[in-house]
Amino acid sequence: MFIALVGAVLAIVLLISGEEKTKKVPFDELHRPFYEIFKQTGSKSESEKGCEVCHNDATRPLPKGHPPKNRCLFCHKLKQTAP
Repeated sequence: MFIALVGAVLAIVLLISGEEKTKKVPFDELHRPFYEIFKQTGSKSESEKGCEVCHNDATRPLPKGHPPKNRCLFCHKLKQTAP
């Protein structure tokens, strides 16, 4: 029974793990200041403060069913190749 339980847990872990489906934050001229803020402060919450300037209902609305927009870097990761 113990082996069956361990097998079930491993199966669940393998099923829910997989390829990341969220987009990474582009490393371009528009997003570079946020990379710099993160580099200087090490704080994702400080870096996210400027996201709503562009990503809002008027300019770039979020898709239906998108989670709350105040924690962008919780799901959208910064690219590792940024200096």
